[in-house]
Amino acid sequence: MAVFYHNREQKRLAMESKKSIAAKTDGKVHTEIILYSEFYLAEPYHQKYQLQLNRNFMREFKAIYSATEDFVNSTAAARVNGYLGGYGSLSQLQEELSGLGLSTAGAENLLHIVRNSR
Repeated sequence: MAVFYHNREQKRLAMESKKSIAAKTDGKVHTEIILYSEFYLAEPYHQKYQLQLNRNFMREFKAIYSATEDFVNSTAAARVNGYLGGYGSLSQLQEELSGLGLSTAGAENLLHIVRNSR
């Protein structure tokens, strides 16, 4: 893991956060803090990887986003990908579920997955 910074203030804040987390966990934080230099977008088959492994959700998102670029840039797809990857809480999902663009069946499926993965 890495945190990339653009300026001294971002670096300072990142270092403070790292130190605070280390103190709270009584351990070392292995996240690197690195000066940002250039960003390369991953190939399409790497985008929203957990989501791409689920045919039912991909069918829904392909109906919403016909262009790959739109899918890659979708916040809703990123959020669903995160939940499928085990990130986010059930309460967070319940709060934002209606804004993700999923069908009723898709929403229920995602709720089921998140409930059973915790």
